[in-house]
Amino acid sequence: MEYKKSTPGNTVTRDLIRMSEETGNIYETVRIIGKRANEISAEIKHELGQKLLDFSSTADTLEEIFENHEQIELSRSFERIPKPTLIATQEYLNHEIYYRNPLKEKDNTEEF
Repeated sequence: MEYKKSTPGNTVTRDLIRMSEETGNIYETVRIIGKRANEISAEIKHELGQKLLDFSSTADTLEEIFENHEQIELSRSFERIPKPTLIATQEYLNHEIYYRNPLKEKDNTEEF
């Protein structure tokens, strides 16, 4: 998965009131972002696990343990990826996350 380069790598103060205007509830907004962050985290973990399988061997020698530069570079590249919460927040602000609340949909159908 290609992670967004436009995601800031550091912490930015956000106006939660403005962010929650779409949902009408701060806690619902935080929950949406949190669930998406968990999905992104799972994707990153799965991708890292798949790439680390290439480096696994049954017999480790001291040379392989101390001089596996490719594995070190792979780890560094994953460390440079922004945190899943930052990616999810950016996706939410760019309206790239699909979400729905079944309880609100149920309430709307009862009115008709």
